[in-house]
Amino acid sequence: MASPAQKKRILLSAYACEPGLGSEPAVGWHWAINLARAGHDVWVLTRANNAPVIAHGLDDPEAASGRVHFLYYDLPRWAGWWKKGRRGIHLYYFLWQWRAAALAKKEHAKTPFDLVHHVTLVSARQPSFLGRLGVPFVFGPVAGGEKAPFRLRFGFSIRGWIGELARDALNALARYDPFLRRTYRRASKIYLTSKENCRFVPRSEWPKTSIVLAIGTGPSDAPAVAPPVKAAGEGLRVLYVGHFLDLKGMHLGLPAFAGLCQLDPNARLTLIGDGPSEGRWRRLASHLGIADRIAWHSWMPQEELLAAYAAHDVLLFPSLRDSGGMVVLEAMQQGLPVVCLDRGGPGVIANDACGRVVATDGLDRKAVIGGLSRALRSLAGDMVLRMRLSRGAKDRVAAFSWKEKVARILAEVESQ
Repeated sequence: MASPAQKKRILLSAYACEPGLGSEPAVGWHWAINLARAGHDVWVLTRANNAPVIAHGLDDPEAASGRVHFLYYDLPRWAGWWKKGRRGIHLYYFLWQWRAAALAKKEHAKTPFDLVHHVTLVSARQPSFLGRLGVPFVFGPVAGGEKAPFRLRFGFSIRGWIGELARDALNALARYDPFLRRTYRRASKIYLTSKENCRFVPRSEWPKTSIVLAIGTGPSDAPAVAPPVKAAGEGLRVLYVGHFLDLKGMHLGLPAFAGLCQLDPNARLTLIGDGPSEGRWRRLASHLGIADRIAWHSWMPQEELLAAYAAHDVLLFPSLRDSGGMVVLEAMQQGLPVVCLDRGGPGVIANDACGRVVATDGLDRKAVIGGLSRALRSLAGDMVLRMRLSRGAKDRVAAFSWKEKVARILAEVESQ
Protein backbone atom coordinates (compact mmCIF):
# COMPACT_ATOMS: atom_id res chain seq x y z
CA MET A 1 0.00 0.00 0.00
CA ALA A 2 1.37 3.40 -0.98
CA SER A 3 2.16 5.82 1.84
CA PRO A 4 0.61 9.32 1.67
CA ALA A 5 3.92 10.64 0.33
CA GLN A 6 4.03 7.98 -2.39
CA LYS A 7 0.37 8.17 -3.37
CA LYS A 8 -0.11 9.20 -6.99
CA ARG A 9 -2.93 10.51 -9.10
CA ILE A 10 -2.73 8.25 -12.14
CA LEU A 11 -4.46 8.59 -15.49
CA LEU A 12 -4.90 5.14 -17.01
CA SER A 13 -5.65 4.96 -20.73
CA ALA A 14 -7.76 1.82 -21.19
CA TYR A 15 -9.88 1.85 -24.35
CA ALA A 16 -10.81 -1.76 -23.48
CA CYS A 17 -11.78 -2.10 -19.81
CA GLU A 18 -14.49 -4.44 -18.52
CA PRO A 19 -14.69 -6.79 -15.53
CA GLY A 20 -15.62 -10.43 -15.99
CA LEU A 21 -14.16 -10.77 -19.47
CA GLY A 22 -10.89 -12.06 -20.85
CA SER A 23 -8.37 -10.64 -23.30
CA GLU A 24 -7.91 -6.85 -23.53
CA PRO A 25 -10.96 -5.81 -21.45
CA ALA A 26 -9.56 -7.87 -18.57
CA VAL A 27 -6.15 -6.22 -18.95
CA GLY A 28 -7.65 -2.74 -18.64
CA TRP A 29 -9.78 -3.70 -15.64
CA HIS A 30 -6.99 -5.46 -13.74
CA TRP A 31 -4.59 -2.54 -14.19
CA ALA A 32 -7.20 -0.12 -12.84
CA ILE A 33 -8.13 -2.22 -9.83
CA ASN A 34 -4.62 -3.25 -8.86
CA LEU A 35 -3.23 0.27 -9.11
CA ALA A 36 -6.04 1.33 -6.77
CA ARG A 37 -5.35 -1.56 -4.41
CA ALA A 38 -1.76 -0.34 -4.25
CA GLY A 39 -3.12 2.87 -2.71
CA HIS A 40 -3.22 5.23 -5.69
CA ASP A 41 -6.07 7.36 -7.05
CA VAL A 42 -6.78 6.07 -10.54
CA TRP A 43 -8.67 7.86 -13.29
CA VAL A 44 -9.50 5.49 -16.14
CA LEU A 45 -10.01 6.94 -19.61
CA THR A 46 -12.21 4.46 -21.48
CA ARG A 47 -15.16 4.10 -23.83
CA ALA A 48 -18.65 5.09 -22.72
CA ASN A 49 -20.18 1.79 -23.82
CA ASN A 50 -18.12 0.07 -21.10
CA ALA A 51 -19.94 2.04 -18.38
CA PRO A 52 -22.81 -0.36 -17.49
CA VAL A 53 -20.53 -3.35 -16.99
CA ILE A 54 -17.99 -1.26 -15.08
CA ALA A 55 -20.69 0.05 -12.73
CA HIS A 56 -21.68 -3.52 -11.93
CA GLY A 57 -18.05 -4.51 -11.34
CA LEU A 58 -17.51 -1.63 -8.92
CA ASP A 59 -20.17 -3.13 -6.65
CA ASP A 60 -17.62 -5.81 -5.76
CA PRO A 61 -15.99 -4.82 -2.42
CA GLU A 62 -12.68 -6.16 -3.77
CA ALA A 63 -12.72 -3.56 -6.55
CA ALA A 64 -11.23 -0.74 -4.41
CA SER A 65 -13.93 1.40 -6.00
CA GLY A 66 -13.33 4.40 -3.73
CA ARG A 67 -10.01 5.05 -5.50
CA VAL A 68 -11.06 4.23 -9.07
CA HIS A 69 -12.79 6.89 -11.16
CA PHE A 70 -13.81 6.77 -14.81
CA LEU A 71 -13.64 9.30 -17.62
CA TYR A 72 -15.91 8.11 -20.41
CA TYR A 73 -15.57 9.19 -24.00
CA ASP A 74 -16.92 7.94 -27.32
CA LEU A 75 -16.69 9.29 -30.82
CA PRO A 76 -19.92 10.66 -32.33
CA ARG A 77 -22.50 7.99 -33.14
CA TRP A 78 -22.03 8.43 -36.89
CA ALA A 79 -18.41 7.24 -36.58
CA GLY A 80 -19.50 3.87 -35.19
CA TRP A 81 -20.01 2.30 -38.60
CA TRP A 82 -16.23 2.22 -39.10
CA LYS A 83 -15.78 -0.57 -36.59
CA LYS A 84 -18.79 -2.71 -37.49
CA GLY A 85 -17.47 -6.20 -38.21
CA ARG A 86 -14.01 -4.77 -37.40
CA ARG A 87 -14.05 -2.67 -40.59
CA GLY A 88 -11.95 0.38 -39.95
CA ILE A 89 -11.36 -0.46 -36.28
CA HIS A 90 -7.81 0.90 -36.47
CA LEU A 91 -9.00 4.26 -37.83
CA TYR A 92 -11.75 4.42 -35.19
CA TYR A 93 -9.24 3.66 -32.44
CA PHE A 94 -6.78 6.27 -33.77
CA LEU A 95 -9.47 8.96 -33.75
CA TRP A 96 -10.67 7.88 -30.33
CA GLN A 97 -7.14 8.25 -28.96
CA TRP A 98 -6.85 11.69 -30.55
CA ARG A 99 -10.12 13.04 -29.15
CA ALA A 100 -9.85 11.30 -25.76
CA ALA A 101 -6.49 13.02 -25.25
CA ALA A 102 -8.30 16.38 -25.43
CA LEU A 103 -10.60 15.27 -22.58
CA ALA A 104 -7.56 14.14 -20.58
CA LYS A 105 -5.92 17.52 -21.12
CA LYS A 106 -8.95 19.31 -19.64
CA GLU A 107 -8.96 17.05 -16.57
CA HIS A 108 -5.22 17.52 -16.15
CA ALA A 109 -5.69 21.29 -16.18
CA LYS A 110 -8.21 21.03 -13.31
CA THR A 111 -6.14 18.76 -11.07
CA PRO A 112 -2.80 17.61 -12.51
CA PHE A 113 -2.02 13.94 -12.81
CA ASP A 114 1.29 12.60 -11.48
CA LEU A 115 1.55 9.78 -14.01
CA VAL A 116 -0.07 8.76 -17.30
CA HIS A 117 -0.12 5.06 -18.20
CA HIS A 118 -1.38 3.55 -21.47
CA VAL A 119 -2.46 -0.10 -21.12
CA THR A 120 -5.10 -0.86 -23.79
CA LEU A 121 -5.29 -1.46 -26.56
CA VAL A 122 -2.26 -3.67 -26.07
CA SER A 123 -0.80 -2.65 -29.41
CA ALA A 124 2.80 -1.66 -30.07
CA ARG A 125 1.86 -0.37 -33.52
CA GLN A 126 -0.89 2.05 -32.46
CA PRO A 127 0.04 5.52 -31.10
CA SER A 128 -1.10 7.33 -27.99
CA PHE A 129 -1.38 11.10 -27.68
CA LEU A 130 -1.21 11.29 -23.89
CA GLY A 131 2.55 11.80 -23.78
CA ARG A 132 2.02 15.49 -24.44
CA LEU A 133 0.50 16.18 -20.99
CA GLY A 134 3.98 16.91 -19.66
CA VAL A 135 4.07 14.33 -16.84
CA PRO A 136 5.81 10.91 -16.79
CA PHE A 137 4.21 8.76 -19.47
CA VAL A 138 4.36 4.95 -19.39
CA PHE A 139 3.51 3.11 -22.60
CA GLY A 140 2.59 -0.53 -22.24
CA PRO A 141 2.97 -3.40 -21.88
CA VAL A 142 2.14 -3.52 -25.58
CA ALA A 143 2.41 -6.24 -28.21
CA GLY A 144 1.86 -6.99 -31.88
CA GLY A 145 5.38 -7.32 -33.22
CA GLU A 146 5.56 -11.06 -32.72
CA LYS A 147 6.15 -12.78 -36.04
CA ALA A 148 5.71 -16.39 -37.09
CA PRO A 149 9.09 -17.44 -38.56
CA PHE A 150 8.77 -17.92 -42.32
CA ARG A 151 10.30 -21.41 -42.22
CA LEU A 152 7.74 -22.54 -39.66
CA ARG A 153 4.73 -21.41 -41.70
CA PHE A 154 4.95 -24.47 -43.93
CA GLY A 155 1.87 -26.39 -42.90
CA PHE A 156 -0.33 -23.27 -42.79
CA SER A 157 -3.49 -23.10 -44.90
CA ILE A 158 -3.54 -20.71 -47.87
CA ARG A 159 -5.71 -18.38 -45.83
CA GLY A 160 -3.19 -18.56 -43.01
CA TRP A 161 -0.33 -17.66 -45.36
CA ILE A 162 -2.22 -14.68 -46.76
CA GLY A 163 -3.16 -13.45 -43.29
CA GLU A 164 0.41 -13.64 -42.01
CA LEU A 165 1.85 -11.90 -45.07
CA ALA A 166 -0.71 -9.10 -44.74
CA ARG A 167 0.18 -8.73 -41.08
CA ASP A 168 3.89 -8.62 -41.94
CA ALA A 169 3.24 -5.79 -44.37
CA LEU A 170 1.21 -3.77 -41.83
CA ASN A 171 3.90 -4.22 -39.19
CA ALA A 172 6.59 -3.08 -41.62
CA LEU A 173 4.66 0.08 -42.46
CA ALA A 174 3.91 0.84 -38.79
CA ARG A 175 7.62 1.32 -38.09
CA TYR A 176 7.49 4.51 -40.17
CA ASP A 177 4.34 5.95 -38.59
CA PRO A 178 5.33 9.45 -37.35
CA PHE A 179 2.65 9.42 -34.63
CA LEU A 180 3.91 6.10 -33.30
CA ARG A 181 7.54 7.24 -33.34
CA ARG A 182 6.52 10.36 -31.41
CA THR A 183 4.70 8.19 -28.87
CA TYR A 184 7.89 6.24 -28.16
CA ARG A 185 10.01 9.41 -27.95
CA ARG A 186 7.65 10.97 -25.40
CA ALA A 187 7.39 7.87 -23.23
CA SER A 188 9.37 7.86 -19.98
CA LYS A 189 9.25 4.08 -19.95
CA ILE A 190 8.22 1.54 -22.60
CA TYR A 191 7.05 -1.96 -21.70
CA LEU A 192 6.90 -4.65 -24.37
CA THR A 193 5.48 -8.15 -23.98
CA SER A 194 8.46 -9.71 -25.77
CA LYS A 195 11.75 -8.66 -27.35
CA GLU A 196 10.21 -9.14 -30.79
CA ASN A 197 8.21 -5.93 -30.27
CA CYS A 198 11.40 -3.87 -30.32
CA ARG A 199 10.95 -3.76 -34.10
CA PHE A 200 8.47 -0.90 -33.61
CA VAL A 201 10.65 1.14 -31.26
CA PRO A 202 13.25 3.54 -32.70
CA ARG A 203 16.72 2.29 -31.77
CA SER A 204 17.44 5.50 -29.86
CA GLU A 205 14.58 4.66 -27.48
CA TRP A 206 15.62 1.05 -26.76
CA PRO A 207 17.26 1.94 -23.40
CA LYS A 208 13.77 2.84 -22.13
CA THR A 209 12.31 -0.59 -22.91
CA SER A 210 11.68 -3.54 -20.60
CA ILE A 211 9.93 -6.88 -21.11
CA VAL A 212 6.72 -7.34 -19.09
CA LEU A 213 3.64 -9.36 -20.00
CA ALA A 214 0.33 -7.54 -20.38
CA ILE A 215 -1.51 -10.40 -18.63
CA GLY A 216 -1.26 -11.45 -15.00
CA THR A 217 -2.68 -13.66 -12.29
CA GLY A 218 -4.42 -13.00 -9.01
CA PRO A 219 -4.50 -14.95 -5.73
CA SER A 220 -8.06 -16.13 -6.37
CA ASP A 221 -7.45 -17.32 -9.92
CA ALA A 222 -7.49 -21.02 -10.72
CA PRO A 223 -7.77 -22.73 -7.32
CA ALA A 224 -5.85 -25.99 -7.12
CA VAL A 225 -7.64 -29.15 -8.25
CA ALA A 226 -6.49 -32.56 -7.07
CA PRO A 227 -5.25 -34.72 -9.99
CA PRO A 228 -6.93 -38.09 -10.55
CA VAL A 229 -5.03 -41.28 -9.77
CA LYS A 230 -2.99 -42.42 -12.74
CA ALA A 231 -3.54 -46.02 -13.82
CA ALA A 232 -0.58 -48.40 -13.96
CA GLY A 233 1.05 -48.40 -17.39
CA GLU A 234 -0.70 -45.22 -18.47
CA GLY A 235 1.40 -43.11 -20.82
CA LEU A 236 2.19 -39.41 -20.79
CA ARG A 237 -0.98 -37.32 -20.83
CA VAL A 238 -0.44 -34.28 -23.05
CA LEU A 239 -2.83 -31.33 -23.23
CA TYR A 240 -3.35 -28.50 -25.71
CA VAL A 241 -5.79 -25.67 -24.91
CA GLY A 242 -6.50 -22.81 -27.32
CA HIS A 243 -8.03 -21.74 -30.57
CA PHE A 244 -7.49 -24.10 -33.48
CA LEU A 245 -5.55 -21.68 -35.69
CA ASP A 246 -2.46 -22.01 -37.86
CA LEU A 247 -0.48 -19.60 -35.68
CA LYS A 248 -0.96 -21.88 -32.63
CA GLY A 249 1.61 -24.24 -34.15
CA MET A 250 -0.07 -27.61 -33.86
CA HIS A 251 1.12 -28.43 -37.38
CA LEU A 252 4.39 -28.78 -35.43
CA GLY A 253 2.89 -30.12 -32.22
CA LEU A 254 1.09 -33.08 -33.79
CA PRO A 255 4.22 -34.50 -35.50
CA ALA A 256 6.11 -33.93 -32.24
CA PHE A 257 3.48 -35.95 -30.38
CA ALA A 258 3.77 -38.67 -33.04
CA GLY A 259 7.48 -38.80 -32.23
CA LEU A 260 6.63 -39.22 -28.54
CA CYS A 261 4.32 -42.13 -29.38
CA GLN A 262 7.24 -44.06 -30.85
CA LEU A 263 8.80 -44.09 -27.37
CA ASP A 264 5.58 -44.12 -25.36
CA PRO A 265 2.84 -46.04 -27.24
CA ASN A 266 0.35 -45.35 -24.43
CA ALA A 267 0.74 -41.56 -24.63
CA ARG A 268 -2.48 -39.60 -25.14
CA LEU A 269 -3.15 -36.07 -26.38
CA THR A 270 -6.22 -33.97 -25.56
CA LEU A 271 -7.08 -30.86 -27.56
CA ILE A 272 -9.55 -28.37 -26.07
CA GLY A 273 -10.90 -25.48 -28.15
CA ASP A 274 -12.22 -24.89 -31.64
CA GLY A 275 -11.42 -23.01 -34.80
CA PRO A 276 -10.96 -23.22 -38.57
CA SER A 277 -7.83 -25.39 -38.43
CA GLU A 278 -9.60 -28.33 -36.77
CA GLY A 279 -10.28 -30.20 -40.01
CA ARG A 280 -6.69 -29.83 -41.20
CA TRP A 281 -5.33 -30.94 -37.81
CA ARG A 282 -7.59 -34.00 -37.81
CA ARG A 283 -6.38 -34.95 -41.29
CA LEU A 284 -2.77 -34.48 -40.21
CA ALA A 285 -3.33 -36.70 -37.16
CA SER A 286 -4.77 -39.42 -39.41
CA HIS A 287 -1.83 -39.10 -41.80
CA LEU A 288 0.58 -39.48 -38.87
CA GLY A 289 -1.27 -42.54 -37.58
CA ILE A 290 -2.10 -41.02 -34.18
CA ALA A 291 -5.81 -40.25 -34.60
CA ASP A 292 -6.82 -42.96 -32.11
CA ARG A 293 -4.57 -41.41 -29.43
CA ILE A 294 -6.20 -37.97 -29.57
CA ALA A 295 -9.35 -36.71 -27.82
CA TRP A 296 -11.01 -33.56 -29.17
CA HIS A 297 -13.14 -31.32 -26.95
CA SER A 298 -14.83 -27.98 -27.54
CA TRP A 299 -14.50 -25.13 -25.04
CA MET A 300 -15.71 -26.02 -21.56
CA PRO A 301 -16.63 -24.15 -18.34
CA GLN A 302 -13.71 -22.96 -16.21
CA GLU A 303 -14.30 -25.60 -13.53
CA GLU A 304 -14.04 -28.40 -16.09
CA LEU A 305 -10.98 -26.81 -17.66
CA LEU A 306 -9.21 -26.70 -14.29
CA ALA A 307 -9.97 -30.40 -13.85
CA ALA A 308 -8.53 -31.03 -17.33
CA TYR A 309 -5.28 -29.29 -16.37
CA ALA A 310 -5.03 -31.47 -13.28
CA ALA A 311 -5.74 -34.65 -15.26
CA HIS A 312 -2.72 -34.21 -17.56
CA ASP A 313 1.05 -34.33 -17.19
CA VAL A 314 2.18 -31.56 -19.52
CA LEU A 315 0.80 -28.65 -21.54
CA LEU A 316 1.96 -28.62 -25.16
CA PHE A 317 1.62 -25.05 -26.48
CA PRO A 318 3.75 -24.54 -29.61
CA SER A 319 2.30 -21.14 -30.52
CA LEU A 320 4.32 -19.15 -33.03
CA ARG A 321 3.33 -15.63 -31.99
CA ASP A 322 1.16 -15.37 -28.88
CA SER A 323 1.87 -12.06 -27.18
CA GLY A 324 0.43 -13.31 -23.89
CA GLY A 325 -0.37 -16.94 -23.19
CA MET A 326 -2.94 -16.93 -20.39
CA VAL A 327 -3.42 -20.65 -20.96
CA VAL A 328 0.22 -21.18 -20.00
CA LEU A 329 -0.22 -19.28 -16.73
CA GLU A 330 -3.43 -21.15 -15.90
CA ALA A 331 -1.77 -24.51 -16.53
CA MET A 332 1.23 -23.60 -14.40
CA GLN A 333 -1.04 -22.55 -11.54
CA GLN A 334 -2.26 -26.14 -11.58
CA GLY A 335 1.33 -27.38 -11.45
CA LEU A 336 1.39 -28.45 -15.09
CA PRO A 337 4.83 -28.32 -16.77
CA VAL A 338 4.86 -26.54 -20.13
CA VAL A 339 6.49 -27.39 -23.45
CA CYS A 340 6.47 -24.35 -25.74
CA LEU A 341 8.53 -22.44 -28.26
CA ASP A 342 10.79 -19.49 -27.47
CA ARG A 343 8.31 -17.15 -29.16
CA GLY A 344 6.23 -14.34 -27.67
CA GLY A 345 4.66 -14.51 -24.22
CA PRO A 346 5.02 -18.27 -23.62
CA GLY A 347 8.75 -17.95 -24.29
CA VAL A 348 8.89 -15.25 -21.59
CA ILE A 349 6.79 -17.18 -19.07
CA ALA A 350 8.32 -20.66 -19.23
CA ASN A 351 11.88 -21.68 -18.37
CA ASP A 352 13.82 -24.83 -17.47
CA ALA A 353 12.50 -24.70 -13.92
CA CYS A 354 8.89 -25.21 -15.00
CA GLY A 355 9.06 -26.84 -18.43
CA ARG A 356 10.97 -26.94 -21.68
CA VAL A 357 11.36 -24.00 -24.06
CA VAL A 358 12.30 -25.13 -27.57
CA ALA A 359 14.56 -22.87 -29.66
CA THR A 360 13.39 -21.69 -33.08
CA ASP A 361 15.92 -19.09 -34.29
CA GLY A 362 17.27 -20.10 -37.68
CA LEU A 363 15.71 -23.57 -37.46
CA ASP A 364 13.39 -25.18 -39.98
CA ARG A 365 10.17 -27.11 -39.40
CA LYS A 366 11.88 -30.50 -39.04
CA ALA A 367 14.36 -29.24 -36.44
CA VAL A 368 11.68 -27.57 -34.33
CA ILE A 369 9.46 -30.65 -34.44
CA GLY A 370 12.45 -32.65 -33.28
CA GLY A 371 13.03 -30.25 -30.40
CA LEU A 372 9.41 -30.46 -29.28
CA SER A 373 9.44 -34.25 -29.52
CA ARG A 374 12.64 -34.54 -27.46
CA ALA A 375 11.13 -32.27 -24.80
CA LEU A 376 8.03 -34.48 -24.55
CA ARG A 377 10.13 -37.64 -24.47
CA SER A 378 12.26 -36.31 -21.62
CA LEU A 379 9.13 -35.81 -19.54
CA ALA A 380 7.59 -39.15 -20.47
CA GLY A 381 10.43 -41.15 -19.03
CA ASP A 382 11.08 -39.23 -15.82
CA MET A 383 8.38 -38.90 -13.17
CA VAL A 384 10.82 -37.25 -10.75
CA LEU A 385 11.55 -34.56 -13.34
CA ARG A 386 7.82 -33.97 -13.89
CA MET A 387 7.26 -33.53 -10.17
CA ARG A 388 10.16 -31.06 -9.93
CA LEU A 389 8.87 -29.07 -12.90
CA SER A 390 5.37 -29.13 -11.41
CA ARG A 391 6.64 -27.46 -8.24
CA GLY A 392 8.66 -25.04 -10.34
CA ALA A 393 5.57 -24.11 -12.36
CA LYS A 394 3.64 -23.08 -9.25
CA ASP A 395 6.61 -21.06 -8.00
CA ARG A 396 7.13 -19.39 -11.36
CA VAL A 397 3.53 -18.13 -11.60
CA ALA A 398 4.10 -15.84 -8.61
CA ALA A 399 6.39 -13.67 -10.75
CA PHE A 400 3.44 -12.84 -13.02
CA SER A 401 0.90 -11.74 -10.41
CA TRP A 402 -0.83 -8.42 -10.93
CA LYS A 403 0.45 -7.24 -7.57
CA GLU A 404 4.07 -7.91 -8.54
CA LYS A 405 3.60 -6.35 -11.98
CA VAL A 406 2.12 -3.12 -10.62
CA ALA A 407 4.78 -2.85 -7.92
CA ARG A 408 7.61 -3.37 -10.40
CA ILE A 409 6.45 -0.78 -12.92
CA LEU A 410 5.70 1.87 -10.31
CA ALA A 411 9.09 1.30 -8.66
CA GLU A 412 10.90 1.62 -11.99
CA VAL A 413 9.05 4.82 -12.89
CA GLU A 414 9.74 6.24 -9.43
CA SER A 415 13.47 5.51 -9.75
CA GLN A 416 13.85 7.52 -12.98
